[in-house]
Amino acid sequence: QVQLVDSGGGLVQAGGSLRLSCAASGGTFRSYLMGWFRQAPGLEREFVAAIMWNGGRTSRTSYADFVKGRFTISRDNAKNTVYLQMNSLKPEDTAVYYCAARAGNSDRYYSAGSYDYWGQGTQVTVSL
Repeated sequence: QVQLVDSGGGLVQAGGSLRLSCAASGGTFRSYLMGWFRQAPGLEREFVAAIMWNGGRTSRTSYADFVKGRFTISRDNAKNTVYLQMNSLKPEDTAVYYCAARAGNSDRYYSAGSYDYWGQGTQVTVSL
């Protein structure tokens, strides 16, 4: 059973930065598709970023349009950890952020239903 533990959230002023981490255990991390999603109060969970299983090659990444140029997803297979570096944060980025994992890649990496495992979530609050 794969377990994911999210961390790194907090309160930051607009324009600031945070780095989220997601530590995985119980599976073959390097072969997993890893994603970050977020959910604001009253809204549906939405895709933020994904990083594919790379088979030893440079990982392919994908981002939601609203975070392109501001957020960066990366993975450290030696540490079984995926990161989300968030820069130039805006108040509208306020949400609970969740990491997710799937054994093997999927063309529907942007869909929450494609993932098998989820972290507990970490709150990100961006103030004016």
